[in-house]
Amino acid sequence: MRTLSRRVWLLLGLATVLAVVLLYLNSRRPAARVTIVQATRETFRSSISSNGKVEPITPYSLRAKFDGFVERVVASEGKNVKKGELLLTMNDRDIRAQLAQARAQLASQQDDLRAAQAGGRADQAAKLSADVKSAAAEQNLLQRQQESLTKLAAQNAATSEEVEKNHAALEHADASVDQARKAKQEFERQAGLDRERLELLVEHSQALVNDLEDKADSARVVAPASGTLYSLPVHAGDYVHTGDLLADVADLRSVRVRAYVDEPELGQLERGQTVVVSWDALPGRTWVGKTDVLPRQVVALGTRNVGELLCTITNADMDLIPNTTVDVRIEINERADALVVPRGAVQIDGSHRYVYRFDGNRLHRTEIRVGLSNATEFQVVSGIEQGDTLALPGGTPLRDNMAVRVANPDSE
Repeated sequence: MRTLSRRVWLLLGLATVLAVVLLYLNSRRPAARVTIVQATRETFRSSISSNGKVEPITPYSLRAKFDGFVERVVASEGKNVKKGELLLTMNDRDIRAQLAQARAQLASQQDDLRAAQAGGRADQAAKLSADVKSAAAEQNLLQRQQESLTKLAAQNAATSEEVEKNHAALEHADASVDQARKAKQEFERQAGLDRERLELLVEHSQALVNDLEDKADSARVVAPASGTLYSLPVHAGDYVHTGDLLADVADLRSVRVRAYVDEPELGQLERGQTVVVSWDALPGRTWVGKTDVLPRQVVALGTRNVGELLCTITNADMDLIPNTTVDVRIEINERADALVVPRGAVQIDGSHRYVYRFDGNRLHRTEIRVGLSNATEFQVVSGIEQGDTLALPGGTPLRDNMAVRVANPDSE
């Protein structure tokens, strides 16, 4: 029993010695190294960074108005053109032939319409009127004869056979007058129907002639305005279909950039804010403009939800070309003599923001209040002072009262 007790005490002693040794060794471990920065005062600019696409403000897209071959290309892509300058021509022989046929058909229909508007063909109308007059004259003559024969028969000066014969002739004359009048009425009714039909035909034919004239005129493709011919996708001998693009012209001295701004940042946008555009193809170059049309809806763009902000950009040298993808920086606010720290020095805990202030050889977790921000920095409103030294998080998690030493890149 005593032997067992001695063993227990021996094990406890060894454990105690081991714990002391470990504590000693741990205290001898070098402190974690951290990179430090200082809080400085400077003119702080808050901005939104995004991407966008260059577009002409007032583009003119010239498209083929009929199927056919491109006959001749006069202009060159990328060149400046003046309003009315010839760009290319199309073969319009088929269109011209169709136009001549349509004009002849229209002229014939217009002649028929004028006749219908005058009450029908003059010769037919005159004949029908003459038929009515002739039948009416015959009717009047027989009517007078009937009255005279009736009186004479009463005086036994005419026979009943003469009266009956004249009466039969009068009935036939009455029928002839009725028939002539109906024929004239039917002619006039048909003339009215023909007038309506011909008016529609003339209207349709006139529209066809106008359309063909427009197509024939479009065979000479000219610049609708002065500007840059920034797209000319066709060549002489190409066959194009109606609606195919022939050329794009626009004044590129001022362009529009459609910037894609992430949904959480839309509330900071206003009209007239300064916009700075850069393009990877021309490093070191920037173009400046203003926000113009604010987003009115949020749309999906890949995995992002964005609003489309339209910006007007000055492009005096016309080096910024349509359909290019550019980087966009929108200047939101500017604050002079602001206390500024890098974003990497600020950590977030719920609604609180804090930094690790370096004092001597230890860190002190310090809560701060921030104001403006941009992609790389925060403006600090309170919590630290100018010149305070702050630690940047690295491979070792930072904590309050942690012993650290400053990383010295020159000693690596």
